[in-house]
Amino acid sequence: MLRSLSIRNVVIVDALDLDFSSGFNVLSGETGAGKSILLDALNLTLGGRADASVVRTGSERADISAQFSLTPNTELQQWLTDNAFNNEEDQLILRRVIDKNGRSKAFINGVPATLLQLREAGNWLVTIHGQHAHQLLLKPGIQRQLLDRHAHLSTQVEQVRTHYEHWMQLANEIKEAQTHALTRQQTYEQLSWECAELDTLAPQTDEWAQLHIEHTKLAHAAKLIDGAEYALTTLADKEQALLSQLRSVIGQLQPLSDIDPDLHDVVQLLDSAHVQAHEAVHLLNRYTQHLELDPHRLAEVDTRLQALHSMARKYKITPEQLPEEQKQRHQQLAALSQQQNLEALLNAHTKAQEAYLHAAQALSTQRHHAAQQLASAVTTAMQTLAMEGGCFDIALTPLPQGGPYGLEQIEFLVAGHPGVATRPLAKVASGGELARISLALCVITNTAHPTPTLIFDEVDSGIGGTVAHIVGQQLRQLGHQHQVLCVTHLAQVAAQGHQHFCVSKYQKEGHTLSAIHLLNEDNRVNEIARMLGGNSHTARQHAQEMLLTKMPADIL
Repeated sequence: MLRSLSIRNVVIVDALDLDFSSGFNVLSGETGAGKSILLDALNLTLGGRADASVVRTGSERADISAQFSLTPNTELQQWLTDNAFNNEEDQLILRRVIDKNGRSKAFINGVPATLLQLREAGNWLVTIHGQHAHQLLLKPGIQRQLLDRHAHLSTQVEQVRTHYEHWMQLANEIKEAQTHALTRQQTYEQLSWECAELDTLAPQTDEWAQLHIEHTKLAHAAKLIDGAEYALTTLADKEQALLSQLRSVIGQLQPLSDIDPDLHDVVQLLDSAHVQAHEAVHLLNRYTQHLELDPHRLAEVDTRLQALHSMARKYKITPEQLPEEQKQRHQQLAALSQQQNLEALLNAHTKAQEAYLHAAQALSTQRHHAAQQLASAVTTAMQTLAMEGGCFDIALTPLPQGGPYGLEQIEFLVAGHPGVATRPLAKVASGGELARISLALCVITNTAHPTPTLIFDEVDSGIGGTVAHIVGQQLRQLGHQHQVLCVTHLAQVAAQGHQHFCVSKYQKEGHTLSAIHLLNEDNRVNEIARMLGGNSHTARQHAQEMLLTKMPADIL
């Protein structure tokens, strides 16, 4: 429930701090005083769109905060916990700041938030019925949404829509498969041949680089053998071999280093060189044992390199990319094989259609039941809204192929007088009748709605007299289950409020500003008298009588 609203520098509002209670809260005032601005400001805290125009002229920024009390252990509290917004005090503060350049910041319980998060939180808190809500009622989509919301069928509708989209997707795939069957077959055959060709070649990862190394070695095998043998002979095999000469030099210098220590380092270096040369001889012996001329293997490697190079040129890639190309071709073939399998697509399509029909038929059953109840309730309400003998009905016209929202089109029908056949609401309802029916639907469908706060912004336009009095009673009755805020110009509606706020304008330093005050009983009499057309003794007396005749019983 909305507990308080704090507004700073919004349009013509300088500073306002309002406290609200449960029940039916009325906001009245002269045209242009700023009544709807208050609701627009509240809507900003609920994630509504904003631009620089909402900032009061001469101000740096607009700042709006709305405080709500929360019922313990609600889905909203779990959402706050999941999104790391503090909710330990069973309250929620939504804040919106818009600077003069149109940039916006949002906060939930003091923690920075996104506009989407504000809207998600607001969906649990407030439902707003705008000034032109009854005009929206003429749209078939709105009529369907209203019935489904009243019957709590949103989850089932979403399931039906999901099944329908899957069914249609498979239908499109079947159509595409049938339309392009010849092209697909040709592509499939081409891919099959290419995959077979690549599989026959069987390129391996890093094979190209390794073959190049081996080919170079085999092509220069004679030079490698000659060079290795010459090195072995020079180092160890001939009479004046390097190893023997090094050993002889070390033998000559070793005793001399005992005489002159300066030769110590020379002896150590020569000794190290002898060890390294000896190790080199050992490695050369092992190398020559495995090195041999192999023209047959050289021919094999050369042939393989040519095959890989030729295949790479054919596919306009490098030889190193052949293994990945083979993999991609197989993936394309597998995908095409699945698309080519028309029988599998048809089976999947049939199952998707059956799943859709099962969910849609269950939805239809629930809709028919809900439509009967809602039509009966609205018909009853019409009898108290100066439409005696009128009838309201909801037609569920079957759709031969079904649709994303079910197996039927939903249309509201009305007969304004007895003995007249019902016809579509958009064709027969006058402006006043439409406003009354719309308001009846709002009251009926919101009675069981989980949102704690309902806001009506001049939804009583187009009605007056006794009907306005009854509308006020209905809104007061709705205030027993919800917190209701209503902007109104009708004294009959305002008189039914549990609380009455008056919005007024005043001048300050050449600027027009808006103020709002909670009225006491005397001021409330004056305001209702003004709404009746004046502040005469007769108007005041009538206003007092209206305030004394609030209806305690239920209307609907």
